[in-house]
Amino acid sequence: MNAPQCGQFTSMRHFFFLASFLFLLLGSVPAWAAHITVFKAKRILEYKADGVTRTFKIGLGASPTGRKLRQGDRKTPEGSYLITHKNPQSQFYLSLGISYPNLDDAALAVKSGIITPGQHAAMAEAIKQGRVPSQHTPMGGEIFIHGKGAGSDWTWGCIALDDKQMRVLYDLVRPGDKVSILP
Repeated sequence: MNAPQCGQFTSMRHFFFLASFLFLLLGSVPAWAAHITVFKAKRILEYKADGVTRTFKIGLGASPTGRKLRQGDRKTPEGSYLITHKNPQSQFYLSLGISYPNLDDAALAVKSGIITPGQHAAMAEAIKQGRVPSQHTPMGGEIFIHGKGAGSDWTWGCIALDDKQMRVLYDLVRPGDKVSILP
């Protein structure tokens, strides 16, 4: 039996994912948005909002060096994203959806021959319309910040925190908060 992947998508998660993207239809990030910065090399997640900074130890995908390009490469993406939704019923304690892939990811994937120009166009149109781009392309998808342990790099590309720290972060974060994932 295969172990569950951190990105398994359920109908409920899909609903929250789509509902949370509504803010994109407004054309801007909410004024209250916080900023999360992930420093992959340091295995640190930094949360900043209203003059408060919190730092959390993280685990990454099992092959964390470099940008995520393909489903199953076990890499954590690099780039600028948004928190799409909060999932209080995650199989990984709690989780925060990340808006991967973004337009830069899709452009690199089409240039590398990983997705077709048609898939790229569909992703770009979905993002333009404030909808979630397909999570089921050769690029992969369903990237989250979630609990269940920061002690090692073990995820399929997600960012993992220990459960106690995930509870703190989960309570601070809102859909629409910015996420920068750096090498």
